[in-house]
Amino acid sequence: MPELPEVETVRRGLAPAMEGRVIERAQVNRPDLRFPLPDRMAERLAGARVTGLRRRSKYILVDLSTDETLLIHLGMSGRMLISGLQQGRFHHDHPAPAKHDHVVLDLEGGARITFNDARRFGAMDLMATADAEDHWLLRDIGPEPLGNAFDQDYLAARLAGRGAPIKSALLDQGLVAGLGNIYVCEVLFRAGIDPRRKAGRLSKARAQGLVPIIRDVLAEAIEAGGSSLRDYRQADGELGYFQHAFRVYGREGEPCQRQGCTGTVARVVQSGRSTFYCPRCQR
Repeated sequence: MPELPEVETVRRGLAPAMEGRVIERAQVNRPDLRFPLPDRMAERLAGARVTGLRRRSKYILVDLSTDETLLIHLGMSGRMLISGLQQGRFHHDHPAPAKHDHVVLDLEGGARITFNDARRFGAMDLMATADAEDHWLLRDIGPEPLGNAFDQDYLAARLAGRGAPIKSALLDQGLVAGLGNIYVCEVLFRAGIDPRRKAGRLSKARAQGLVPIIRDVLAEAIEAGGSSLRDYRQADGELGYFQHAFRVYGREGEPCQRQGCTGTVARVVQSGRSTFYCPRCQR
């Protein structure tokens, strides 16, 4: 499932094509994705101007001039594809309709945004913009890891006394928004922390030290366009490149990349997910 860097990359790719433009036509090709699509979705979108695109955790929020916001979740295989834009000397024509093109938005100026989702684990909904933070998918999400509310004191206080492994704690969306399996593995490697260690047993200093590492890993991943594993593509169809910078994720049996360490990357399963780490240098 795309994590924060991938969703932020998609948001940034969509913004130039959508912000300030009117949705001239909306085509909704099925009644549901992971959840039922909102009533009269095509009718409510058509004629609305896109006033801005935001991201909350792993969700893209498209604010409209109708005082409604379109919520988009990519799920496991969802893609937001752009066509019809002029980029330099090249014009990207609209592709032929595909089997899993579930929602298609035609915008003034000729751009088309297509939501394609083969597995249909994605989601879309419409809600009042003023009440967006109270939407049932968003209301219990913790602070953004790149925002001011996620600071060293906050994280140390939230981890104190927790009996869950630190890997599981950082995946808790109620504690911090948007972190997923890939980036938590990479964060804990850089921090030298064993992913199996109980969160509450970290010293305050080590807990606080996670904050800048989390921000660095996410910033680097966003700069690289996210990580392309299986289905993920950027909005222009390009792959992300951060997977080439993985130090532990997916590297079971390979030598540890930390200078001076002679360990080997191992894999364990935590809460049904693969965790990659170096048993020698992560303590």
